[in-house]
This record gives sequence, structure tokens and C-alpha cells, in this order.
Amino acid sequence: MKKQFTRLARPQWLGAFSACMLTSALWLSPMEANAQLSSNPDKFLGNITTYGSVDSGSEKYYTLWNQITAENESKWASIEGTRDRYNWGGSDNAYNYAKEHGFPFKFHTLIWGSQYPGWMDNLSTKEQYEEIVEWMDEVKKRYPDLPMIDVVNEAVPGHNPAPFKEALGGDGVTGYDWIIKAFELAYERWPDAILIYNDFNTFQWQRTEFINLVKTLRDAGAPVDAYGCQSHDVTDLSLSNFKTYMKEIQTALKMPMYSTEYDVGTTDDNLQLQRYKEQIPYMWESDYCAGITLWGYIYGKTWIEDKNTGEKGISGIIKNGKDRPAMTWLREYMQTDAAKNAKSPFPGMVKEASVYIKPSNIRGTKGEPLPVTIRASMKTKTIDHIDLYLKGNYYCTLTEAPYVVDVVATSLGRQELKAVVVTTDSTKYERIGAFTAYNPRAPFKGAIELPGTLQIENFDSGAEGVSYHDTDTKNEGGTSYRNNGGGVDIVMRDNGYVVGYTKKGEWLEYTVNVTKAGLYSFDATASSGVTNSSFNLSLKKGEEFIPLIDNIVVPCVQANNWDKYKTVHGRLLVNLEEGEQIFRITVTGAECNMDKIVFKHVEMDENMQVSISANPNPAEVGSATTLMVDASSETSTIASVRIYVDDMLVKNVTTAPFEALYMPSATGVYNVKAVAVDAEEKHSQVATYELRVNNKRTAYKGTTSLPGTLEAENFDQGGEGFTYHDKDEKDDGGTNYRTDKCGVDIFTCTGGYAVGNTVNNEWLEYTVNVVDPGLYSYEATVSSIATGSNFNIGVVKDGVVTNLCKVTVPNTGNKNSYKTVTGTFTANLDSGEQIIRITINGGYCNIDKIELKCIQINGINGVLLDNEPEGGVMYNLFGVRVDENYKGIVIKNGRKMLNR
Repeated sequence: MKKQFTRLARPQWLGAFSACMLTSALWLSPMEANAQLSSNPDKFLGNITTYGSVDSGSEKYYTLWNQITAENESKWASIEGTRDRYNWGGSDNAYNYAKEHGFPFKFHTLIWGSQYPGWMDNLSTKEQYEEIVEWMDEVKKRYPDLPMIDVVNEAVPGHNPAPFKEALGGDGVTGYDWIIKAFELAYERWPDAILIYNDFNTFQWQRTEFINLVKTLRDAGAPVDAYGCQSHDVTDLSLSNFKTYMKEIQTALKMPMYSTEYDVGTTDDNLQLQRYKEQIPYMWESDYCAGITLWGYIYGKTWIEDKNTGEKGISGIIKNGKDRPAMTWLREYMQTDAAKNAKSPFPGMVKEASVYIKPSNIRGTKGEPLPVTIRASMKTKTIDHIDLYLKGNYYCTLTEAPYVVDVVATSLGRQELKAVVVTTDSTKYERIGAFTAYNPRAPFKGAIELPGTLQIENFDSGAEGVSYHDTDTKNEGGTSYRNNGGGVDIVMRDNGYVVGYTKKGEWLEYTVNVTKAGLYSFDATASSGVTNSSFNLSLKKGEEFIPLIDNIVVPCVQANNWDKYKTVHGRLLVNLEEGEQIFRITVTGAECNMDKIVFKHVEMDENMQVSISANPNPAEVGSATTLMVDASSETSTIASVRIYVDDMLVKNVTTAPFEALYMPSATGVYNVKAVAVDAEEKHSQVATYELRVNNKRTAYKGTTSLPGTLEAENFDQGGEGFTYHDKDEKDDGGTNYRTDKCGVDIFTCTGGYAVGNTVNNEWLEYTVNVVDPGLYSYEATVSSIATGSNFNIGVVKDGVVTNLCKVTVPNTGNKNSYKTVTGTFTANLDSGEQIIRITINGGYCNIDKIELKCIQINGINGVLLDNEPEGGVMYNLFGVRVDENYKGIVIKNGRKMLNR
């Protein structure tokens, strides 16, 4: 006969979900629970797997604990370490064990910045998002009825925020949009699961950051049901401080709490016992604590080790099959009436109500309506109505879904909301939320007229998150230019001001008045002391942002010097409409100083034709290249041509030929643009051109003399697209033979290195000095795992490749099994220094080396060398050395001959 439980009356609890125990719950069997340490039907005393096993030690897991979390087996990297290949074994063991014994299984964890699959790092943002969705879908398919989930783990700043968070929306307007999105995705799949945010250092060291993060999620309406305090930081925490910190967190959040990873790591039995006796009852008997999960229990098999001796597993409470004092006490405490009757925010250990308050924006304007949605649903009950309170005062009653109401703040500052959901059986469920009200937006010095100049420091007045966003509240610029800029850092420049100390994700908004509709150009003045600084410009329309400028890359003129300003030129991506509108500048890269943006209206003359080229291209670092513009018009006179490199003006040319010398200082691809302007200041379309700049070509280990051997890995130094070309930037070979290979795959082979993983159209170039001009044969040492692999050997002159032969590579069955293939060039090599190119036609081959032998010097074939001076040096009639010490000679039947 099943044991019946009598529920004690309990007060209404802010933020918790109170309900009678669900007799239909699949995850709880009271008969099973009665055999475990905890017999409380509403909260669990759980644990984790031990090195992947569930039962460990002399006692069965289910006789001790009534909840389970997989320590590592449910983490993404454990399940999908190889893309699209899933290993559910360890996770299934814990899940099925919990099912079998009728207690909750918690999935740990969906999103974490650690122990995620490494292959995610190589994907685009779009692909990362698709993989996140696929991962959650696969978990849903495998475990459709999860009762609890650590949705996001350890994302407090300084912990392990997911490196792929941009795929989920990045920081966004809340600072944690990506976490909110993760919870939304989880809620779509498991609406009845208890969704948890989990983190460490929540008691002692980063309590404030933890509170701010969870409060932001809650206030933004994220479907987060509980917060998890890992409790790894309690070993040296006094009881008074422990109580103070727990109360502080709960007072701020007013939500259900779990102790998710509790351990006291010490070899001192008395200290461990003391902490257990002080902390466990305080948590267990708090109404808002829904359960405690110990993070391991077998001594020597937990994650904590003694920092002095290195002894492992010191948080275990069963040692050598015997209880440590803390375990002895825990068994006794769980039999007390206080433990058995402690109340929980989740009666029956399940979630009955899902209640979330979602403002349309976490920031509103005083006196203006802000739409607020109360997302409310019940698992088994029926909602009768919802009462909404604003700052403790009754605001309205909602009786029909969707539960949406316009909330008007009559004061500035934080506007706390409380939704009380009343079901038809009069049970009540509460949820706290909030938004912040600010003064209305206003232009700082009146609307900025365009055409005209936008001074970056004159962003709109309003408030943090309304007209600007800065990552902190301190003005590091130290100026007193304005007192309503929050933490935006305003710095002096000459006799004016700029915005500096920027961080990625910060933004500023401006009210502008466009007096003349149409196309605009811009000249943005900024500086940076580091590389990778950038910002963009967009047009705000409602909640949408229309890009006006992609990324303005701020040039670094001198490292660590922010006083070297440059002006970047370009055109807006769309035409501007006449009238007042909002511009937003968003910092998209490293720190920079932003001074101003000058906007000019552009009148077009479509009859002007402009094109641009460069000679040489590719260019070399430190060597000038000529930028040449061809500009013409049948209807107007061209007054000037403006030539830009990476959007910075190089030269304004007023007479033909329209040319400019440009000397690049670094390798890379440069964007060259040209615009023609006629006598009436009308502009042509923008002509664009890519200039590739490489390092100067140098032979990697000195010029190879021919006859001689080309080692495939010793291709010339210079750069991608100049001295070699590879399909990607990743070296699949994994060797450290050279650091300038930029994607060329270099592998080890017998006696040295080889180039491998080749694909069609990849190529490598080598500087050679042909000592013996004439016809050459080759002996190539190669391997392949495919049929049809081949490559060409050619000679490069003035950028033109003349093919000399095709080398067919046999399928050797293994890339490490090399064979030699031979053949003869179809044309002679001239004497002197020149460039040899290997071009892949049929991929998947490895090339070790190619030995090149001269078989016919300047048309002489098979010359016999008789009566040569013993030990002397021999030359033929053309003055070419031909003695046996030189590779142009072979010994044949005891006689010396030129090599064929």
C-alpha cells in the first residue's frame, strides 16, 4: 500500500510556485522515496554519478539519494564530441536509473562555455545557431519529459560564458540576450521542466554579479524557474555569513533556489561535520529551497583535491566503505520532523505553473505606455484570472489570454511588477518582474541637421539603455562636458571632445534631421592604439535597425597611441529620407576614440565611367604600386578623381593620367576605390578593386640549384596567393615545421616532411637557379589514398605559367606509403634564376620531394667524356661543369655520361 502524505498549510511565498503534489507525476514514487535518506515528498537530497557509474560503494544509490545529476555524461562535449555523432550511453544510464527508481533526473547542462564540442569554434555564427538548435532538438527527442534542466551554466562575467554566445544574440540590450534566448529555446521544448540558471562563487565572491545576472533574466521575462547555487564555496564560510548571503540572494531574486553542487572539501572530519550541521538544515528548511544535490559522496572519487598534498576526492563523505561524521549526521538529520516536513516551492518536486512577466523592453519612458505580457500556463489546473501589481499597488486584473496590458510608469526608476495568478481552485502563484522608467529621449543640442556634422559626444539625452549603452557607470574620460551621459567616456581632443575607452557592444543614439533626401557620403574621424577597432552606423526604425554603414575600420597609426586620428570615407548603404530620425553608432571591435562624422549629400552623374587597376598586383610590402584610374564622360568634364585605400584618401588627382603611387606597409588585401567628380560636383559610381599585398618573395632555405631536389615543404616565403595557395587557413598536418605556411598542410614522413591533403587548384612555388640549362627529367616521391591524383610542374614568367609536365600519382593505399614516379619535361629550362610552380589537378596526394636531373644540355645528348684528368674538374664545350661530383653526370658501364 502506498504511503499517504498529509500536507501542512503554508503561507503564500513570493516568486514560488505552490500547488498540491501531482499524483500523476512520473518522476516520483513515494514508496521508493521512503527508503532513501530523504522522505520529504517535496524536496530531494540528490547526488551525482561516480566516474560515470551510478551505483558506487557498498550501498545502492537509490537507498541513499532521491535525485541524480550526471557529473559529466550529459554535457554537450560528452554526447556530441564528433559532429552529428551522439554518444548517449552515460547520460542514458543516469536518466533510466532515475526513471526506474522514481526520482528526478536533472539534465546538466545544455549551454556552457566549457566542455562544449571543439568543432563549434570552426563554424560561422549562423552554423553555430543551427547546431545549438539541433543539439536541443536531439536532447528533446531523447528525453522528452525532463523534469529539471540546467539550461545555462556558469556565465557570470569572468566564469565561462559560451564563446559561441553571438549565435544566440550576444549581449544585446539586456547584456544577457544570449542567455534569454537559450532559455526560450529550452522552454519551447520542455515547458513543464524546471529551468535553472546555474553558477559558482554565488555565496562568497561574485554574489552581486550572480544576482544581477539572474535578476536581469527574470525581469526581461526569460522562462527561468529557479536559480542554482553550486555551493562549492562554503567550506570556509561561517554560519552567520552563510545565512546573510543566502538571504541577500533570495531577497533580491524572490525565486526558487537549488543547492546544485554542494560539497565541503576537507580532510578535517570535524570541519566537514560542522559545515554540514550548519548549512544543510538552513538550506533544507528554507521554503524557497527546492532541493540539495551533493557533488559526489565516495571519498577519493570526487573532483576536489587537497591543495597541499594533492590527495584526491576529499569532499567524499563515505571513506573506505565507512561513514565520515558528516554522513553519519546527515542520515540522522534526514529522519527528523524538521527535515521530513520542510516546505518546498515545487510541491511534489514538479512544476505546476509557468509564470513569467515579459515587458516589451526592460527600459521604458516615464508617462508612456509600455506593453507587458504575462506568460502564464498551468500543467493540470485552470487559470481564473491574473492580478497585476505595480510598485506594490494593484494595477489591473486580466481574465483572458494573451495576458497583455500597457503599463504606464508615473515615476522614474525601477518599476517592480508582481503577477498573482489565481486558478479556479483558488490556488495562487506569484512572479516578480520589473522594468526601469526614464525621462523621455531628447536631442542633446537639438536635432543634428544633415548635410552636416555629427559630433560623437552629442548623443541624445535620456538614459542608459534608452539613448546610449555603456558597460559601466564611470566616465573614465574625466571631463565635465555633460552630466547626463551615464558611463559614456568623454575625452578631450585639442579644443573639443571625443568619445573614448569604448568596448564592443556599446552604442550611442542621435536624433538627426535630414533636410535633403537622397544619397550621402560620410567622412568619419577616429583613432585607435590597437588593431581591430571598428564601429558601424544604423538607422533605427521601431525595434529594427537598418544598416547605413557596414563596419568602419579604425586604423591603428601607432600602437598604444590614441592621439593619431585618421578620416575614413565612404557612402551610406541606403538613401536617406527627409525628416527627423534616429541614428545609432555601435562599437563592433576593440577600443577606439570617435570624434565626428561629416555627412555630405551626393548628386550623381551616371554618365561618368570609372575603373581602377594596380601594377603590380600582387604588390610587395615596402614597394610602391601604381593605382591607375580610367575615368571618362561623354556629357561632362571630369574635374578630379579621388583615390582611396581602405576608405582613406590617398590622392585627389585633378589632371590625367589619374594615377597615384601607393606603398603598402603590411601584407593583406586592400580595398581600393575611386570616384570621379565633375565640374558641377556631381559624382560617379564608386569603382572598387582588390589589391593583394605580400611579403617580398624569398626562397625558404635558399635558392635550389638545378639539377637538384625540390623538397615540397620548402616552398617560397611570401604569402597566400603570391608564393602559394591553399584552400583554407588550417594546417591539417599539425606539424610545427614552419610558421608562415598559412594553411598549407605539412605532414611528417620518413626522414622529413611532405605536403599533403591537397585539393584541386592549390599550388606552391619555388625559386630555383638553373645551372645546367636544357631538358630535365623528374623523379617524384609521392603517395595518395585516391585514384586520379596528379599535379603539374610548370615554370612561371611574368605571371604566366608554362606547363612542363603532368605527374600522375598512383593510389598507394596509404598516405604514408610513398612511391617514386618518373618522367620528362616537355620543354627546356633556361639558365639562371626562375620560379617553378607545382599545381594540384587531382587532389588527395602527398608530395615529399621532386628530384630534377638534366638529361640534355643545350641540345647535346649522350656526350662521352673520355680521357678526363684524374680527380680533375670537367667542362663541356659550352663551359658547363660535367664531372662526377656534379649531379649532371652519371656513371654508366664504367664511363661518365651526361645524365638523361
